[in-house]
Amino acid sequence: MKKIIGLVVSLTAISAVCAGVLAYIDGVTRAPIAATKEKNTLRAAEEVMPQGVAEVKAEAWSDEERKIPSVFVGRDSSGKVVGYAATGLDPNGYGGDIELMVGFESDRKTVVCYRKLAAAETPGLGMKLVAPEFSGQFRGKDGTSLKVRKDGGDVEAITAATITSRSVCGAIAAAARKLESL
Repeated sequence: MKKIIGLVVSLTAISAVCAGVLAYIDGVTRAPIAATKEKNTLRAAEEVMPQGVAEVKAEAWSDEERKIPSVFVGRDSSGKVVGYAATGLDPNGYGGDIELMVGFESDRKTVVCYRKLAAAETPGLGMKLVAPEFSGQFRGKDGTSLKVRKDGGDVEAITAATITSRSVCGAIAAAARKLESL
């Protein structure tokens, strides 16, 4: 019985030390990770804007603390709105969530292009969502009504990755819905 109590106390102490170390590491790395995500999000927003954008500013945020922007407005040098960028998330990807930064024309519906922010799709198949052959077909389309051909739409799905293709359409639609709410 004393051996069991000794083992329980030992394992509890080791677990407490490990939990403390993990909590410390989380505290130290939380701010740099958030800063990096914010920088990458802004860079992606700038990349997906239509031509003629001189300034990109955040308009809405994805959390109450307003740390991660989710909607951006692009203006030309005279201050006129030229385009928008918004994050879109679809949880139904083959490997989980697919998060995109989607650029839109000033009408808030016409897709310019998108950039992947996060995706854990199958390498070699689902990760073709960033290939120009797939992503290029969204340019000029209404982001609110995208569907793959199998579902009656006009988006050619990635071969052997229809789930990923549907999820990309869903993420673009989610981004368009954010813009509708502005």
